[in-house]
Amino acid sequence: MDIFIIVIYTLALLIIFLYSLAQLNLLLNYLKAKKEKVNVPKFNLSNPEEVPYVTIQLPIFNELYVVDRLLKNIAEIEYPRERLEIQVLDDSSDESIHKTAETIVQLQKQGLDIQHICRTDRSGFKAGALKEGLEIAKGEFIAIFDADFLPKKDWLLETVPFFKSPEVGVVQTRWGHINRNYSLLTKIQAFALDFHFTMEQVGRNYKNHFINFNGTAGIWRKACIEDAGNWQGDTLTEDLDLSYRAQLKKWKFHYLEEVETPAELPVVISAARSQQFRWNKGAAENFQKLYWKMVKDPTVSIKTKFHSFFHLLNSSMFLLVLFVAILSVPILYIKNSNPMFSWYFNVIAFFALSTLIFFCCYWFTFKKIHGSGFWKFIEYIRMFFTFFSIAMGFSVHNSVAVLEGHFGKKSEFIRTPKFNIKNLKDTWKGNKYVNKNISANTIVEALLMVYFGFALYSAFKLQDFGLFLFHIMLFMGFGFVFFKSVTSKM
Repeated sequence: MDIFIIVIYTLALLIIFLYSLAQLNLLLNYLKAKKEKVNVPKFNLSNPEEVPYVTIQLPIFNELYVVDRLLKNIAEIEYPRERLEIQVLDDSSDESIHKTAETIVQLQKQGLDIQHICRTDRSGFKAGALKEGLEIAKGEFIAIFDADFLPKKDWLLETVPFFKSPEVGVVQTRWGHINRNYSLLTKIQAFALDFHFTMEQVGRNYKNHFINFNGTAGIWRKACIEDAGNWQGDTLTEDLDLSYRAQLKKWKFHYLEEVETPAELPVVISAARSQQFRWNKGAAENFQKLYWKMVKDPTVSIKTKFHSFFHLLNSSMFLLVLFVAILSVPILYIKNSNPMFSWYFNVIAFFALSTLIFFCCYWFTFKKIHGSGFWKFIEYIRMFFTFFSIAMGFSVHNSVAVLEGHFGKKSEFIRTPKFNIKNLKDTWKGNKYVNKNISANTIVEALLMVYFGFALYSAFKLQDFGLFLFHIMLFMGFGFVFFKSVTSKM
C-alpha cells in the first residue's frame, strides 16, 4: 500500500510540474510579446466604404437584475447606425422577459436596429440561441456579450479594424472587473482571471498556439463560425469548442490585451460554484471531443499540441491537486515510519519548484494590473497564498465536474446568477436566482477541513513540518469554501 500511495503521489506531482513548465514557457512568450510592436493591417473606419456590417448578439436567460443595464449600455455603442444590428437572444422563463421587451421598444423608438428574439425552447442552451440568431444576422461580423458585461462606447471601433486580414476569424478582448474589491471571493476570482487574460492568452497567441474565444467580449467573422461547423451545444463550453474547431480550420485569432471589457464577478459562492462547474466540466468535455483530432492533424506543431494538452486539461489539475492533498497525510506518516524511503522524499522535494514557477508567473500578471514596488509585492504574496488556498478548497467541487466531463455525463447549462453589484454598498440579499441548496460536496469539504486539521496536529505529533504550510493552506481553503457555502444560504 505504501508503494501504491507513493507512485500515485509522484505521478500527480510530475504532471503538475509539467503543467508548470508549460506556464513558464507562456511567461517567456508573454515577455517577448511585450517587447515587440506588431503592425497588422486594419480597416479604416473613417472611410465609409471600409465600415463592415456588425451584429451584436446578447444571449440572456432570466437576467432580471442586469438586463436593463446591459441594453442601455449597448445602446450607447459608437458605430454607424446604418451598419449595426442588435439581437437580444432571450430564452428567459420569468418576468424579466417583459422588462426586456419594454426596454427594447423604447430603444427601437430611438432609431436603434434592435430585435427581441425569443425561442420556444432552450435546445442547445446558449449555443442554440447563438446559432438561431446567426441564421438571420445581417452582420458580416458578430460581437457577443453576456448579460453582465459593459463594453465601452468605442469597443467596436477598437476591435473591428483588426479584421482587415481575411484570415482573422476572431478578435478577443481582456475582461475587466467592476466589483473586483467587493469581497475576498471577488478578489481571488479577479486574480485568477487576470492571469488567464494577461499571461496565458498573450503567451499562446504570440506563438500562434490555440487560444479560446471566452464566450463574451469578443467578435467573430460570421464566415469563420459557419466554416468551423457553427455553434454546437454538446459541451458546456461552446466557446472553447468552436474556438478549437475554427483554429483547426486554420482561422487566425487576434487577442487584444489592451482593450478591457468590464464585467461583474459572482459575489455569492453558489454562483461562483455554478460558473466553475460549467467551465471545468466543459473543458474536460472538449478535451475528449477535440484533442485527439488535433493529435492526428499533421499540420499542427508538436509545441502547439503540447500547450493545447494542458490548455484543455487545465481544469483537470484540480483532480491532481486533490490527489496530492489527500495523499500528503499518509505520505507524512510513511516518511516518518519508513527510513528506507528517505532518499525518495529528498528527490520529490524538487517538485516544490512548481510552486516557485507559479509564484513567478502570477507575479508578472499582478504587477501588470496593480503595479510593482515593495508593498505591492507584499500584497501579492498575501494574495497568491490566499488564492491558492481557496482554489484548493474548490478542488472537490471542480474535480466532480472534471470527472463528469471526461466520463461523458451530460448535464444542463446552468447560468451564473447576476446581481448588479458595483460597489461595497450593494447587496445580493434577496436575489431570487441564488441557489439555496447545500450540496453533498459541501459536506465533503467540511470533512476535508477536519482531515487537514488532523494533518496539522500530525506535524506536531511527528515533529515533521515539511508539509505544514501546505496543510495550513488546505485547512483554510476547505474551511473558507465550507463556511461561505453554509452562510450564503442563510
